[in-house]
Amino acid sequence: MLKTILVAATAALLSTSAIAQDAITEFRIGVLGGENAQDRMTSNECVRNYVQELLGVETKLFTPADYDGVIQGLLGGTIDMAWLGASAYAKAYLTDPEAVDVVLVKTNVDGSVGYHSIGFARKDKNITSLADMKGKVFAFGDPNSTSGYLIPSVEIPAEIGATMNNGDYFSEVKFVGGHEQTIVAVNNGEVDAGVTWADGQGNWEDGYNSGALRKAVDSGIIDMNDLVEIWKSKEIPEGPIVLRRALPDDVKQKVVTFLSELHGKDPQCAYNMAAGETSGFTPITHDAYESIIAVRKAQSN
Repeated sequence: MLKTILVAATAALLSTSAIAQDAITEFRIGVLGGENAQDRMTSNECVRNYVQELLGVETKLFTPADYDGVIQGLLGGTIDMAWLGASAYAKAYLTDPEAVDVVLVKTNVDGSVGYHSIGFARKDKNITSLADMKGKVFAFGDPNSTSGYLIPSVEIPAEIGATMNNGDYFSEVKFVGGHEQTIVAVNNGEVDAGVTWADGQGNWEDGYNSGALRKAVDSGIIDMNDLVEIWKSKEIPEGPIVLRRALPDDVKQKVVTFLSELHGKDPQCAYNMAAGETSGFTPITHDAYESIIAVRKAQSN
Protein backbone atom coordinates (compact mmCIF):
# COMPACT_ATOMS: atom_id res chain seq x y z
CA MET A 1 0.00 0.00 0.00
CA LEU A 2 2.79 2.42 0.97
CA LYS A 3 4.62 1.63 -2.25
CA THR A 4 1.48 2.44 -4.26
CA ILE A 5 1.05 5.76 -2.42
CA LEU A 6 4.72 6.59 -2.92
CA VAL A 7 4.57 5.90 -6.64
CA ALA A 8 1.47 8.07 -6.95
CA ALA A 9 3.04 10.87 -4.93
CA THR A 10 6.23 10.74 -6.99
CA ALA A 11 4.26 10.81 -10.22
CA ALA A 12 2.32 13.84 -8.99
CA LEU A 13 5.54 15.55 -7.97
CA LEU A 14 7.19 14.97 -11.32
CA SER A 15 4.16 16.18 -13.23
CA THR A 16 4.48 19.63 -11.59
CA SER A 17 7.88 20.22 -13.13
CA ALA A 18 7.66 21.84 -16.53
CA ILE A 19 10.95 23.75 -16.73
CA ALA A 20 14.24 23.08 -18.45
CA GLN A 21 16.46 21.01 -16.21
CA ASP A 22 20.22 20.63 -16.14
CA ALA A 23 22.28 18.02 -14.30
CA ILE A 24 23.23 19.16 -10.81
CA THR A 25 26.82 19.53 -9.65
CA GLU A 26 26.03 19.54 -5.92
CA PHE A 27 23.08 19.02 -3.57
CA ARG A 28 22.41 21.28 -0.59
CA ILE A 29 20.37 20.32 2.48
CA GLY A 30 19.12 23.08 4.77
CA VAL A 31 18.53 22.32 8.45
CA LEU A 32 16.24 24.56 10.46
CA GLY A 33 17.37 26.07 13.72
CA GLY A 34 16.42 24.38 16.95
CA GLU A 35 19.78 23.01 18.03
CA ASN A 36 23.22 24.55 17.90
CA ALA A 37 24.79 24.34 14.46
CA GLN A 38 27.23 21.53 15.29
CA ASP A 39 24.50 19.30 16.70
CA ARG A 40 22.38 19.93 13.61
CA MET A 41 25.30 18.94 11.41
CA THR A 42 25.95 15.80 13.46
CA SER A 43 22.30 14.73 13.48
CA ASN A 44 22.02 15.00 9.70
CA GLU A 45 25.48 13.81 8.65
CA CYS A 46 24.23 10.30 7.91
CA VAL A 47 21.57 11.71 5.58
CA ARG A 48 24.13 13.91 3.85
CA ASN A 49 26.43 10.95 3.31
CA TYR A 50 23.66 8.72 1.94
CA VAL A 51 22.43 11.40 -0.47
CA GLN A 52 25.96 12.08 -1.68
CA GLU A 53 26.45 8.40 -2.49
CA LEU A 54 23.01 8.22 -4.09
CA LEU A 55 23.36 11.24 -6.37
CA GLY A 56 27.09 11.04 -7.02
CA VAL A 57 27.63 14.76 -6.38
CA GLU A 58 28.98 16.66 -3.41
CA THR A 59 26.24 17.08 -0.82
CA LYS A 60 26.43 19.81 1.80
CA LEU A 61 24.55 20.68 4.98
CA PHE A 62 23.61 24.27 5.68
CA THR A 63 22.61 25.41 9.17
CA PRO A 64 21.59 29.07 9.02
CA ALA A 65 21.25 30.94 12.29
CA ASP A 66 17.49 31.27 11.98
CA TYR A 67 14.52 29.70 10.19
CA ASP A 68 14.40 32.47 7.61
CA GLY A 69 17.87 31.55 6.41
CA VAL A 70 16.58 28.15 5.25
CA ILE A 71 13.41 29.66 3.77
CA GLN A 72 15.35 32.25 1.79
CA GLY A 73 17.81 29.58 0.64
CA LEU A 74 14.97 27.51 -0.82
CA LEU A 75 13.41 30.56 -2.44
CA GLY A 76 16.72 31.75 -3.84
CA GLY A 77 17.86 28.35 -5.12
CA THR A 78 20.84 27.95 -2.79
CA ILE A 79 19.18 25.14 -0.79
CA ASP A 80 17.66 22.08 -2.49
CA MET A 81 15.99 20.20 0.37
CA ALA A 82 14.81 20.94 3.88
CA TRP A 83 12.50 19.63 6.58
CA LEU A 84 10.41 22.71 7.31
CA GLY A 85 7.90 23.42 10.02
CA ALA A 86 4.39 24.04 8.75
CA SER A 87 4.68 27.80 9.38
CA ALA A 88 8.03 28.02 7.60
CA TYR A 89 6.52 26.18 4.63
CA ALA A 90 3.56 28.57 4.70
CA LYS A 91 5.92 31.54 4.47
CA ALA A 92 7.82 29.96 1.58
CA TYR A 93 4.58 29.14 -0.24
CA LEU A 94 3.05 32.58 0.30
CA THR A 95 6.26 34.19 -0.98
CA ASP A 96 6.55 31.96 -4.06
CA PRO A 97 4.09 29.09 -4.58
CA GLU A 98 6.28 27.68 -7.35
CA ALA A 99 9.52 27.44 -5.36
CA VAL A 100 9.25 24.08 -3.60
CA ASP A 101 7.29 20.84 -3.63
CA VAL A 102 5.96 19.11 -0.52
CA VAL A 103 7.03 15.47 -0.68
CA LEU A 104 7.18 13.66 2.68
CA VAL A 105 6.30 13.99 6.34
CA LYS A 106 7.78 12.46 9.49
CA THR A 107 5.42 9.99 11.16
CA ASN A 108 5.13 9.22 14.86
CA VAL A 109 5.51 5.73 16.31
CA ASP A 110 1.76 5.19 16.01
CA GLY A 111 1.72 6.34 12.38
CA SER A 112 0.15 9.74 13.10
CA VAL A 113 1.63 12.92 11.63
CA GLY A 114 0.89 15.52 14.28
CA TYR A 115 2.75 17.11 17.17
CA HIS A 116 2.23 19.77 19.82
CA SER A 117 3.60 23.03 21.08
CA ILE A 118 4.53 22.41 24.70
CA GLY A 119 4.74 25.13 27.33
CA PHE A 120 7.12 24.25 30.16
CA ALA A 121 8.85 25.70 33.20
CA ARG A 122 11.29 24.67 35.89
CA LYS A 123 9.54 22.76 38.63
CA ASP A 124 11.15 24.95 41.30
CA LYS A 125 9.53 28.07 39.79
CA ASN A 126 6.17 26.85 41.11
CA ILE A 127 4.53 27.57 37.75
CA THR A 128 1.99 24.95 36.70
CA SER A 129 -0.29 26.79 34.27
CA LEU A 130 -0.65 29.89 32.09
CA ALA A 131 -2.45 31.52 35.02
CA ASP A 132 0.82 31.37 36.97
CA MET A 133 2.63 33.12 34.10
CA LYS A 134 0.91 36.48 34.54
CA GLY A 135 3.56 39.15 34.90
CA LYS A 136 6.38 36.75 34.02
CA VAL A 137 8.81 36.27 31.10
CA PHE A 138 7.76 33.80 28.40
CA ALA A 139 10.37 32.60 25.87
CA PHE A 140 9.65 31.68 22.25
CA GLY A 141 12.04 30.31 19.67
CA ASP A 142 11.70 31.93 16.26
CA PRO A 143 8.98 34.05 14.60
CA ASN A 144 8.89 31.54 11.71
CA SER A 145 8.49 28.50 13.98
CA THR A 146 5.08 26.82 14.01
CA SER A 147 5.23 25.42 17.54
CA GLY A 148 7.77 27.97 18.72
CA TYR A 149 5.52 30.92 17.98
CA LEU A 150 2.72 30.78 15.38
CA ILE A 151 0.39 28.35 17.13
CA PRO A 152 1.05 29.70 20.65
CA SER A 153 0.43 33.24 19.35
CA VAL A 154 -3.05 32.15 18.28
CA GLU A 155 -4.06 29.70 21.01
CA ILE A 156 -2.55 31.29 24.12
CA PRO A 157 -4.23 34.73 23.76
CA ALA A 158 -7.57 32.95 23.35
CA GLU A 159 -6.96 31.08 26.61
CA ILE A 160 -5.69 33.97 28.72
CA GLY A 161 -8.01 36.64 27.29
CA ALA A 162 -5.12 38.99 26.56
CA THR A 163 -2.60 39.76 23.84
CA MET A 164 1.00 38.62 23.61
CA ASN A 165 2.18 42.23 23.73
CA ASN A 166 4.78 42.92 26.40
CA GLY A 167 3.15 44.01 29.63
CA ASP A 168 -0.40 43.07 28.69
CA TYR A 169 -0.37 39.69 30.44
CA PHE A 170 3.21 38.47 30.31
CA SER A 171 5.83 40.95 31.43
CA GLU A 172 7.86 40.08 28.35
CA VAL A 173 7.50 37.83 25.31
CA LYS A 174 11.09 37.08 24.37
CA PHE A 175 12.51 35.46 21.23
CA VAL A 176 15.63 33.48 22.07
CA GLY A 177 16.49 31.98 18.66
CA GLY A 178 15.32 28.38 18.55
CA HIS A 179 14.06 25.35 20.43
CA GLU A 180 17.34 24.42 22.09
CA GLN A 181 17.92 28.00 23.14
CA THR A 182 14.44 28.08 24.68
CA ILE A 183 15.05 24.86 26.59
CA VAL A 184 18.40 26.08 27.89
CA ALA A 185 16.97 29.47 28.88
CA VAL A 186 14.18 27.83 30.89
CA ASN A 187 16.43 25.20 32.42
CA ASN A 188 18.98 27.82 33.48
CA GLY A 189 16.32 30.05 35.03
CA GLU A 190 16.96 32.90 32.57
CA VAL A 191 13.23 33.04 31.74
CA ASP A 192 10.17 31.86 33.62
CA ALA A 193 8.81 29.52 30.95
CA GLY A 194 9.05 28.72 27.26
CA VAL A 195 7.50 26.72 24.47
CA THR A 196 9.01 24.01 22.29
CA TRP A 197 7.81 21.04 20.24
CA ALA A 198 7.17 17.38 20.97
CA ASP A 199 5.03 14.60 19.55
CA GLY A 200 3.27 14.35 22.91
CA GLN A 201 3.60 10.57 22.89
CA GLY A 202 5.56 8.40 25.29
CA ASN A 203 6.83 9.53 28.68
CA TRP A 204 7.46 13.05 29.95
CA GLU A 205 10.67 11.95 31.68
CA ASP A 206 12.07 10.89 28.28
CA GLY A 207 11.13 14.18 26.65
CA TYR A 208 8.26 12.30 24.95
CA ASN A 209 9.10 10.06 21.97
CA SER A 210 10.40 12.75 19.66
CA GLY A 211 10.94 16.47 19.49
CA ALA A 212 13.21 19.14 20.89
CA LEU A 213 12.81 17.94 24.47
CA ARG A 214 13.80 14.41 23.45
CA LYS A 215 16.87 15.76 21.66
CA ALA A 216 17.82 17.76 24.74
CA VAL A 217 17.46 14.69 26.95
CA ASP A 218 19.54 12.59 24.55
CA SER A 219 22.22 15.30 24.54
CA GLY A 220 22.29 15.46 28.34
CA ILE A 221 21.26 19.12 28.37
CA ILE A 222 18.28 18.63 30.67
CA ASP A 223 16.72 16.30 33.19
CA MET A 224 12.97 16.26 32.55
CA ASN A 225 12.37 15.69 36.27
CA ASP A 226 13.44 19.31 36.77
CA LEU A 227 10.73 20.55 34.38
CA VAL A 228 6.95 20.63 34.34
CA GLU A 229 4.47 21.00 31.50
CA ILE A 230 2.28 24.10 31.89
CA TRP A 231 0.46 24.21 28.54
CA LYS A 232 -0.13 22.02 25.49
CA SER A 233 -1.50 23.12 22.13
CA LYS A 234 -4.00 21.34 19.99
CA GLU A 235 -2.44 18.92 17.51
CA ILE A 236 -0.37 20.64 14.82
CA PRO A 237 0.27 19.13 11.37
CA GLU A 238 3.86 17.92 11.20
CA GLY A 239 5.95 20.05 8.84
CA PRO A 240 6.90 18.75 5.39
CA ILE A 241 10.15 17.71 3.81
CA VAL A 242 10.34 19.86 0.69
CA LEU A 243 12.43 19.79 -2.46
CA ARG A 244 13.23 22.73 -4.71
CA ARG A 245 10.88 22.42 -7.67
CA ALA A 246 13.57 23.30 -10.22
CA LEU A 247 15.61 20.18 -9.40
CA PRO A 248 15.81 17.54 -12.14
CA ASP A 249 13.02 14.97 -11.96
CA ASP A 250 15.36 12.01 -11.50
CA VAL A 251 17.06 13.73 -8.55
CA LYS A 252 13.74 14.38 -6.84
CA GLN A 253 12.58 10.81 -7.41
CA LYS A 254 15.80 9.32 -6.02
CA VAL A 255 15.73 11.50 -2.89
CA VAL A 256 12.05 10.82 -2.19
CA THR A 257 12.55 7.07 -2.53
CA PHE A 258 15.65 7.13 -0.32
CA LEU A 259 13.95 9.05 2.49
CA SER A 260 10.85 6.86 2.27
CA GLU A 261 13.03 3.79 2.83
CA LEU A 262 15.43 5.33 5.38
CA HIS A 263 13.74 4.02 8.52
CA GLY A 264 13.84 0.46 7.26
CA LYS A 265 17.41 0.80 6.02
CA ASP A 266 18.96 2.69 8.94
CA PRO A 267 16.68 3.27 11.95
CA GLN A 268 19.37 5.18 13.85
CA CYS A 269 19.83 7.65 11.00
CA ALA A 270 16.05 8.11 10.82
CA TYR A 271 16.02 8.66 14.61
CA ASN A 272 18.73 11.31 14.29
CA MET A 273 16.96 13.15 11.49
CA ALA A 274 13.51 12.91 13.11
CA ALA A 275 14.66 14.13 16.53
CA GLY A 276 13.59 10.90 18.17
CA GLU A 277 11.42 7.84 17.62
CA THR A 278 9.62 7.64 14.28
CA SER A 279 7.97 5.06 12.07
CA GLY A 280 9.52 6.70 9.03
CA PHE A 281 8.77 9.33 6.40
CA THR A 282 5.62 9.01 4.31
CA PRO A 283 4.07 10.94 1.38
CA ILE A 284 2.05 14.09 2.03
CA THR A 285 0.71 16.90 -0.14
CA HIS A 286 0.34 20.66 0.01
CA ASP A 287 -3.33 20.31 0.97
CA ALA A 288 -2.35 19.24 4.50
CA TYR A 289 -1.00 22.74 5.17
CA GLU A 290 -3.84 24.91 3.89
CA SER A 291 -5.04 25.70 7.44
CA ILE A 292 -1.58 26.81 8.58
CA ILE A 293 -1.14 28.87 5.41
CA ALA A 294 -4.47 30.58 6.14
CA VAL A 295 -3.38 31.42 9.70
CA ARG A 296 -0.03 32.73 8.50
CA LYS A 297 -1.69 34.81 5.77
CA ALA A 298 -4.18 36.28 8.22
CA GLN A 299 -1.41 37.29 10.60
CA SER A 300 0.50 39.07 7.83
CA ASN A 301 -2.50 41.22 6.88
